[in-house]
Amino acid sequence: IVIAKITQMNGNEITYMLNGTTSDGSFSLLGVYKCTVQLAGLDLTNSQGAAINIANGKRIKLSAKKGSVNSLTDGSNGSQKGCIYSKGQLQIQGNGVLNITGNTKHAIKSGDYISVKNLTLNINKAVGDGISCNEYFLMESGLLTISGVGDDGIQCDLDGDSSTGETVDHEDEDSGNMYIHGGTINVSVTADAAKGIKSEGAIKVYGGDIAVTTSGGGVWDSDEMKTKAASCIDADGDMYISGGALNLASSGAGGKGISGNGMFTAVGGVVMVSTSGNAVVASSSGVVSTITSSQQLDHYDSDYKSSPKGIKVDGAILISDSAVVSVTTAGAGGEGVESKHSIEITGGQLTVDATDDAINASYETSTGGTGNISISGGMVYARSTGNDGIDSNGNCYIKGGVVYAVGSSQPEVAIDANSEEQKKLYVTGGVIIAIGGLESGSSLTQACYQASSWSKNTWYAITVGNETIAFRTPASGGSTLVVSGTSQPTLKSGITVNSGTEIFNGNGFVEAVISGGSSVTLSSYSGGTGGGGGRPGWN
Repeated sequence: IVIAKITQMNGNEITYMLNGTTSDGSFSLLGVYKCTVQLAGLDLTNSQGAAINIANGKRIKLSAKKGSVNSLTDGSNGSQKGCIYSKGQLQIQGNGVLNITGNTKHAIKSGDYISVKNLTLNINKAVGDGISCNEYFLMESGLLTISGVGDDGIQCDLDGDSSTGETVDHEDEDSGNMYIHGGTINVSVTADAAKGIKSEGAIKVYGGDIAVTTSGGGVWDSDEMKTKAASCIDADGDMYISGGALNLASSGAGGKGISGNGMFTAVGGVVMVSTSGNAVVASSSGVVSTITSSQQLDHYDSDYKSSPKGIKVDGAILISDSAVVSVTTAGAGGEGVESKHSIEITGGQLTVDATDDAINASYETSTGGTGNISISGGMVYARSTGNDGIDSNGNCYIKGGVVYAVGSSQPEVAIDANSEEQKKLYVTGGVIIAIGGLESGSSLTQACYQASSWSKNTWYAITVGNETIAFRTPASGGSTLVVSGTSQPTLKSGITVNSGTEIFNGNGFVEAVISGGSSVTLSSYSGGTGGGGGRPGWN
């Protein structure tokens, strides 16, 4: 049954308006011209195949008319690729509501790119992906909600064998990239090893509100012979964030907030990441189980384990300008931020509270990385309850900014470099607060000082020149409190913060105005006697 009316013709472009109700119908479209399919109060179910099947390979606008509510459902006995299938470019738009239920495979499938603008798009079920497309995906505005899917929330693949990269106005682009400029995206996936948002290319976020949750566990991939786990956002290419707000939560075993094969760059926006699952491991026969102790992971080869990390990429990590990134991990093996290449922080704010290394830079020969960490600006909070606060498998350079690091206890430290491989921690600037001490053999061009003692869950204030920074100590950490500044600092304990600008999720204030407190005696500090030794990062 085709419910259609040709309402207008602009040159060679036709607009079809669909309305009415049927429980056993479909709309199929052939042709070789661009056109618009307008949904104007349509409730369409096809028990045998796709609700809308567009075999026309040209650009199609699928529009939900303003004020209309439209529902599309496909059958569970067909071979269709989606409840909505388009051979060509699919622009989903309008000011109405579109509800989709996919009972066979994907909810929406395009053989070309997909863009979303203005409308409210609710994907309530899909056996496969919520949205699956090729070439690129573009979210301009509107509200997109995806739940009840059996695989990924949104997946974008390359159409050909190689990428064109991003092109001007995306003309003839085949990149596998995803672009988010605005609107609201809510994605919830529950399948094992599923991805909330998955791109074969890069993912670029310029604005919008993005909330993704994953709850599925890890699996053994017998084809690739390795464990795999869920990720809220997963990019085969680079990730770039300059605006918007991302709220990412992964609760399954081995689940990650952000994972990628390329670089991670944040120059703006707000990124909130949390993971709560334990690590997942596989036996030699591929039987999957979870691990509740980080130390047990050392007994497994990298292909046979997956740890629940907040942000984990193979390329370099760069955080700068006005970016605000916050990461919390709660499960065993839960590293906060890890790069297999290097990490550079020149601005912004990075707050990490982790059960394993809070911030870790490791490297593999294949990445061409150094394993170095460099902090020259911004504000960094790195707390680990079971390992190093900041752990560099190469050199670690602190040149500026505000750095507050907390290590668990010896041999782990607050700030670690790989001295076993003749690497060092170099301190030449910045304000440093380090509970757990510094790596032995550090090069401290800027003088560092050790506090006579420190107390748990207590507000302190460090003053360097005219700058006062208030900070709250954690419930646990190494025995040594080290501070440093561009001039000799003073330290007070038991202070009251009267005003200031909050940082580190409430664990600190800059431009702090304080009262009360007692002076803490400081003595010269030349470096620790231990160190984590740059334990390699886990997958």
